[in-house]
Amino acid sequence: MARTALLSTSRRFAQAAAALRTTRITTTTKPMRSYATSSETLNNHVKLVEVGPRDGLQNEKTVIPLQTKIELIERLAKTGLSWIEAGSFVSPKWVPQMDNSPEILSHLLTSPPPSAASPLTFSFLAPNTKGLNNCLAVLEKHPNSFAKELEGENKKLPHIEIAVFAAATESFSQKNLNTSISASLENFRGVISSAKETPYSLRVRGYISVVLGCPFEGYDVNPHQVAEVATALLEMGVDEISLGDTTGMGTAPRTKELLNCLRSAGIRNEDLAMHFHDTFGQALVNTAVALEHGVRTFDCSVAGLGGCPYSPGATGNVATEDMVYFMESLGMDTGVDLDKVADVGEWVSKEIGRQNASSVGRAVLGARKRKM
Repeated sequence: MARTALLSTSRRFAQAAAALRTTRITTTTKPMRSYATSSETLNNHVKLVEVGPRDGLQNEKTVIPLQTKIELIERLAKTGLSWIEAGSFVSPKWVPQMDNSPEILSHLLTSPPPSAASPLTFSFLAPNTKGLNNCLAVLEKHPNSFAKELEGENKKLPHIEIAVFAAATESFSQKNLNTSISASLENFRGVISSAKETPYSLRVRGYISVVLGCPFEGYDVNPHQVAEVATALLEMGVDEISLGDTTGMGTAPRTKELLNCLRSAGIRNEDLAMHFHDTFGQALVNTAVALEHGVRTFDCSVAGLGGCPYSPGATGNVATEDMVYFMESLGMDTGVDLDKVADVGEWVSKEIGRQNASSVGRAVLGARKRKM
C-alpha cells in the first residue's frame, strides 16, 4: 500500500485506537459452542504470526539452503516475534522447498534460537496423518526439548504447534488438496485428535484459504460456507482459525461482512486470526476493519514474501514491516522491533534474490541511510 494511503487509514482509525488503549472491550455475543479459548476481553495488544519461513518461502523456485532457512528463523526470533511458522511436513513431490522441515524442527529443538520474546512457538504444517507422524517422530527424539501444552507456559522451552489447511470453496479445495471440503475436514479430524491425544497435547492451528475471493470462483465466496468450515474445525479441537485472503481480493465491506457472519455463527474474535495478501493493495485496509471488529491476531510475512501457486498474479502476504508500522501508528502493541524486522527483510531478500516487497521496510532503511 502507498504511504499516503497508509497514513489516511491510520488517521481514520486513530480515534478508535485511542479508545482501545483505555477501554477493555467485551464481546456481546456468547459462543454457541465450547471452543478452545476462554478469554472474552481484548485490549491493545496484537499478536503477530510470522509466516515467512514457511508460507513465504514454499513457492520459491530456487532451492533455498537449509542454513538460510534456519538463519532466517533465528533472525526473526530476535526481533520480538514469538510465533513463527517454520516449516511443513508435506510430500516433497508437491512442495519440494519444504523437504528439509524435519531438519529445521530438529535444529530448533536442539539449538533453540535466542529470543527477544519468550516463550517462542514454532508452527509446522501437518495436513495429514503421515505428515503428523513425521513431525511426531522428530519430537519423540527430543522429548525434553520443547514445552508440553498440558504443563502450561514454559518460558525456557519452545512450544510446537501443528497446522492443517482447508478451503472455503470446492474448486480451490479440489485444486489445492485434491479432495472436497467435506472429505478434507474428515481427514483433518484424525490429525487433530491424534495431535491432541499425544503425550504432548499439541496446539493445532486451522487455516481456511480463499475466504474473500477464489481464483476459480471469483469474488462470490459465501461467508456462511467459511463459517461452516471454521465451526467444524473448532468443534474438532482446533485452537485458532486463520482466515486467508489467499488471492488478496478482499475489500473492506466484504471483510466486515465475513466477520459479522462468523460472529453470528457464535465464533469469537479470540478464536480468529486474519491472513491478508496485498495483491490489490488492500491488506492494511482490511486489517483495520478486522482490528476495529475486535480481532487481535494477524499473520504477516517479512519482506512480503509469499504468493499463491494457484492464483496467477497474486502477490505475497502483507509484509511484517508494514504491519508493525501500521499497528504502531494506531497505538497498538506488537512487541516487535521495526528496525530489526526491516534488517531481516532486507537480508532475506538479498539471500533469495528477490525484491524487498515491504514499502515500510525500504522506507526505514532509506531513512537510515540518509542519516549516515
